[in-house]
Amino acid sequence: MFFLLAFTLCSYFTFAAVQGDYGLFRRVQVDAEAGDLRAVRDLLMAELAVLANKTHRLSDNYLDLDLLDEQARDVLGQARTDELVIR
Repeated sequence: MFFLLAFTLCSYFTFAAVQGDYGLFRRVQVDAEAGDLRAVRDLLMAELAVLANKTHRLSDNYLDLDLLDEQARDVLGQARTDELVIR
């Protein structure tokens, strides 16, 4: 009877250590999700750097005329008189 109880408890704890909420399989799943989230974070950081650069280039301290011209054309739909617009 004692060995049956000990075997049952060992089986239960082994199963919980592998399949449970804090088991090995869950750990592998969490590590994979963390890797995916790190990749997304890196993409967002790169996008943030690009946007910060554009913001700096349009700031009062530093004005990039080419970027200003590009933004005016895009937002206002402007074109110079010597350009041909194809739609």
